[in-house]
Amino acid sequence: MNVLHFITSFFTDGAHWSGYDGIPTRLLEHLQYSLEALGLAALIGLPVGLVTGHYGKGGNTLTLIATAARALPTFGLLVLIVIIAGFGMLPVMIPLVVLAVPPILVTTYEAVRSVDRSPVDAARGIGMSETRILLQAELPVALPLILGGLRSAAIQIVSTATIAAYVGLGGLGRYIVDGLYQHDYEKVVGGATLVAAMALTTLGIFWALGRVAVSPGVRRAG
Repeated sequence: MNVLHFITSFFTDGAHWSGYDGIPTRLLEHLQYSLEALGLAALIGLPVGLVTGHYGKGGNTLTLIATAARALPTFGLLVLIVIIAGFGMLPVMIPLVVLAVPPILVTTYEAVRSVDRSPVDAARGIGMSETRILLQAELPVALPLILGGLRSAAIQIVSTATIAAYVGLGGLGRYIVDGLYQHDYEKVVGGATLVAAMALTTLGIFWALGRVAVSPGVRRAG
């Protein structure tokens, strides 16, 4: 009951809806960090996963890299980069990107490798280039799994972007960090609730994206 009381008090307090520490401002900051990290991770993971999946080489290496990256402690990496490079966006982006690349990379590779070889061989037989085979024959079929990898990465980023508050930046983590420092548990619970709501919203966005981007035939086959 105390948790529900904290949530109600946090969201009904008008002071939390305006100013530099207001919910809209912190949500936009958190969204900015999350989108930037997801974009960078996708720029790294998608091309490598698509190419290696298409040619069927490097799977063991990708798995090793992904396992090593997942083993890195995000907060420890944040502290290390702060020591090396100082405060700013860089110490936040690197741990978030390192966290997000493995699910994108491995899932994309496995998605392309799982595509039925018959249409791929047929496309190669009629003289299509390797690029066209990848983009027109393999990618549409692999897209549901690829979106699943992006969804997993996005949720991990949204949930972990609270670390930005530890290096003096904004985002929803400010409520959690500041609330703990001030012993203001209403703020802590409110911030955690917002992060959870943002993660659930991310799930909904990727579900809708899958309905729009994936062809009906592929959805039915899946």
